[in-house]
Amino acid sequence: MRLERAVDAYLRHIAIERGLSDHTVAAYRRDLARYAAWLAERDVAEVADVTPRLVEDFAAEQARQDPPPAASSLARLQSSVRGLHRFLAREGVVAEDPTARLAPPRQAQRLPKALTIDQVERLLQAPSPDEPIGIRDRALLELLYATGARVSEVVSLDVDDMAAGDVLRLRGKGSKERIVPVGSYAQGAVDAYLTRVRPGLASRGTSTPRLFLGARGAPLSRQSAWLVLQRAAETAGLTAHVSPHTLRHSFATHLLQGGADVRVVQELLGHASVATTQIYTHVTADVLRDMYQSAHPRAV
Repeated sequence: MRLERAVDAYLRHIAIERGLSDHTVAAYRRDLARYAAWLAERDVAEVADVTPRLVEDFAAEQARQDPPPAASSLARLQSSVRGLHRFLAREGVVAEDPTARLAPPRQAQRLPKALTIDQVERLLQAPSPDEPIGIRDRALLELLYATGARVSEVVSLDVDDMAAGDVLRLRGKGSKERIVPVGSYAQGAVDAYLTRVRPGLASRGTSTPRLFLGARGAPLSRQSAWLVLQRAAETAGLTAHVSPHTLRHSFATHLLQGGADVRVVQELLGHASVATTQIYTHVTADVLRDMYQSAHPRAV
């Protein structure tokens, strides 16, 4: 099978059968286009001609670039290549997977940056409660922090997803659904938006079930949600970098600091593995260490 055809088949597989997001599929497409171009320069056009040595040479050459790429970028690139060849081996297109012995690059464990509770409160109070867009923005930010949802999950919500009031149905990665509780502050902010603002916004555009709408009545995009957060952070005087994922990190960290079980947090975040959630326990340990060193007379 020609490499281009194999890549197309794999991308269809992860988009349709595995249900990965358009954003993730686009990242895989870019990585595999880079890989295919590298192989084409070496006159390799058939997947059966790809050897373990070629894959290792590709990975090594990517790591030697100047400036050197981040380990996370290399890991994602290798994941794309490994996924392609595993798929081809599983489908019987090739007899063996040439990436079977490819060692992933070592990545330094980066702890997520969480806001303090005071910083979160300042951020949530930043949008004006007297302006329609401010009411919408506060509902969006309250919901992000109350649920720990990804921004893509929140902008994909329909009005009916909020029907129960105190719980929310989220559709996460791989189209997996999960139910998360919604606190009273977020409920109040969303109710204010639904009754006072959304009808007016909806009248400006075509009919859509989406919960959050833009000024012209169209569904709010991920980029627009990011701008909402940036405006709120600037108004709140937060100098640290703040992104939608910052609120997700803060949600998890504050729950663990409050005594929540790590497996409960895993379920709320929609992590497939508890190992992904456990990175937040390191954040909590850092806070405990700082408190100990500042309070114990013989700590330092």
